[in-house]
Amino acid sequence: MSALATEGLAAHRLDGISFGKIVQIREELLRAQGKGARVIRFESGDPSFSVPSHVLDAIVRAGAAGKTHYVPNDGIPELRAALSEKLRTKNGLPGITPHDVFLTNGAMHALYVTFGALLGEGDEVIIPDPMWTEVAENIRLAGGVPVRVPVEARNGYEYDPDVICGAITPRTRAIFVNSPHNPTGRIYDRGSLERLADVLRQSSERYGRPIVLLSDESYNKILFDGRTFVSPAVLYPHTLLLYTYGKQLLAPGERIGYLAISPSIEGRAEVTAAIQLSQIVGGWQIPSATLQRAVVDLEGLSIDIGALERRRNRLATALTGFGYKVTVPEATFYMMVRSPIPDDDAFCAALARHDVFVGPGWLFEMPGYFRISLTASDSMVERALPGFAAALR
Repeated sequence: MSALATEGLAAHRLDGISFGKIVQIREELLRAQGKGARVIRFESGDPSFSVPSHVLDAIVRAGAAGKTHYVPNDGIPELRAALSEKLRTKNGLPGITPHDVFLTNGAMHALYVTFGALLGEGDEVIIPDPMWTEVAENIRLAGGVPVRVPVEARNGYEYDPDVICGAITPRTRAIFVNSPHNPTGRIYDRGSLERLADVLRQSSERYGRPIVLLSDESYNKILFDGRTFVSPAVLYPHTLLLYTYGKQLLAPGERIGYLAISPSIEGRAEVTAAIQLSQIVGGWQIPSATLQRAVVDLEGLSIDIGALERRRNRLATALTGFGYKVTVPEATFYMMVRSPIPDDDAFCAALARHDVFVGPGWLFEMPGYFRISLTASDSMVERALPGFAAALR
C-alpha cells in the first residue's frame, strides 16, 4: 500500500473540519429543484427567478468591449478608486484609499482571505451565535479556533458586551460581526456598536495587541421600515469590512465583492501585504475581469426592497394568524420562525411533505426555529400558506 493510501489523502488542516451542514443545504436545494415548479422554495437566498436582466446586461457589455484580459491581483485600479470614494462619502470612512480595497469573490471568500492573512495557529476568533455555518469552518481551515458566544432571543439578539468581554483571552485575534444579521434580520445600532467597540479597545490595551473586528456588511442595502445602517468601521479603528454584491442584486451565482481595510487600523501596511499574499497563495483568488468591469454599472442598483418588505409583512401576518411565533426582521431577506415542535428538522420535513421547503434552524445554531427566505415570488408565498397551516395539524 502506498504512503498516500496509508496516511490518507486529506491534509491535516482539514482534520476536524466538517461541511456536513453545507452539504445538507445543497442537497435540500437540489431536491427541491428536482421536484419542479410545484415546489415552494424558502430554504435559501437563491431567488425563484433568473438573474435580473440589468446584471446580465452589464456583464455582457463588459465582455463585448473586450474587457476580458488579466486584471491586477487586487482588482482593477479604477474600480478600487470608485469603491474607496463610495466608502469615504457613503460609509463614513475618511482617509480610505484605493490601496485599502481588494476585490474578492464575494464576502465569504473575503473572509477566507482575511483569516489566511490574520490568523496564526491557535489564534481565537469570537463568533456570536446564531451564525452562518461556514464562518467557523473557515476559521478552523486557517488554523484558528472559533469561540462561540450566544446572543439570546430574549435580548432581541443584542450583543452583550460583558459576555463578549468574558470570552476574550490573550489568544483572541478577531471578532466576527454580521450586521444586518443573517439569520435574525437584526440591525445593530450605533449605541450597540459603540458598547462593543469600548470592550474591544479595553481588551486590546489589556493584552497588548489590537483585536480586529471583521464586519460582514453584505445586507447593508436591504433595510426595512426606513431604518439606517452604521458600519462598525466608523466606531472602531481596527476593522476590516467585507461586502458582496450577490445580496443587493439578488444574483448569488455572480460572485463578486470586496474587502476593505479601515484607514485607522494598526499596522495598515503589514495587513495590506498579508491580504495581498493570502489572495495569491490561495489560488489567485480574484473575481473575473468581466464581473469587475460590470460592478461600475451595478454599484448603485438594488433589488426591490419594497417588494421584500411587503412579502415579509404578508408572511408574518399570515403565519402569526396560524399560531406561529415569528421574528419580524429589520433587514436582510430572511425571517426566523419558531418551530411548533422542538425538533426543527422534523417540522421542516413535515412542511416539505406539503411542498414547502424551509431551512432548519440548527444549520444556523438556532435549533427549534426555521428560516424562511423572502426571495420567493409573491405567488409562491400565496401557494405556500395552506401548507404552513396544514403542517400545524
